Amino acid sequence: MKIFYSHIARRLASRYAACIAVGLMLAAAASAQGSYPNKPIRLVVPFPAGGSVDVTSRALAQKLSEQLGQPVIVDNRPGAGGNIGMDVVAKSPADGYTLGMGALSTHAVNPALFSKMPYDAVKDFAPISLLVVTPNVLVTNPVALPAVDVASIVASAKASGKVNCASGSNGSAGHLACELFKLQTGAPITHVPYKGGGPAMTDLLGGQVQMMFDNMASSLPQIKAGKLKAFAVTTPKRSALAPELPTMAEAGIKDFDVFTWWGLFAPAGTPPELVKRLSVEVGKALAAPDLREKWLASGAEPAASTPEEFSAFIGKELPKYARIVKETGAKVD
Repeated sequence: MKIFYSHIARRLASRYAACIAVGLMLAAAASAQGSYPNKPIRLVVPFPAGGSVDVTSRALAQKLSEQLGQPVIVDNRPGAGGNIGMDVVAKSPADGYTLGMGALSTHAVNPALFSKMPYDAVKDFAPISLLVVTPNVLVTNPVALPAVDVASIVASAKASGKVNCASGSNGSAGHLACELFKLQTGAPITHVPYKGGGPAMTDLLGGQVQMMFDNMASSLPQIKAGKLKAFAVTTPKRSALAPELPTMAEAGIKDFDVFTWWGLFAPAGTPPELVKRLSVEVGKALAAPDLREKWLASGAEPAASTPEEFSAFIGKELPKYARIVKETGAKVD
């Protein structure tokens, strides 16, 4: 009998110890979340340094560092149209200490463009907030491709057969705009993808490529400096950032609706309270006059949202670009 009761006592003691251990773990987790953040946060940018996404990310990181009281460190992981960097985010611990700067390519175009994706654009992420919306603009190097309007660009491409259209990456808005332009005009242009908008812009300015559908945030300074010639924006309405530029429809090319965006993501499973906290902090950062003025001056329109709004936005973008990829026959070059 004593042996029996001794056995029961040991089992109860073991269960009691296990309950205490679980309780301590839960308390520690709650404490960690309550003091979030208590260490540096990594912001993965899936594009090279120097491009518009990188510049925007660094400005946001600085603001968030000030607001959260911890460093927000930018980690550039370019490649595969942004897939490499966002895969790092998807496979990181869901604790709020690894965030990713996703974009149109990584969360709307690539799922339709690539035959195999390293992550699920919806299931593997927790959307935090939309950040920037910027129209794309058709620009050329005025020396490498002298043109007076969109029609003359088409004529030049058909006459020479040697016009290259650069983009920051496969799957970018610039890539899809190149494909739409080819489809709707019959111009035999060649798409040339780069590992980021910065390298693409460098070659466009140098005349190695002749044209590009670039985001306004990247091209506007070069347009103002007279280094690039702008012809039209790719949105259905004119942009307040450059109201003098016609739409592609006004320039004679119908049914263009391609614009660039990027936003902040966390890995799926990140506690909802942390996602909400980060969304609120992003809203504060984007409302700061100095950040807004800096972004608007560069052609980037701040567009903060709630996690729910951002998720709904992505839900509309995915089928839109799946259709465009199918209609244009766009491929990964």
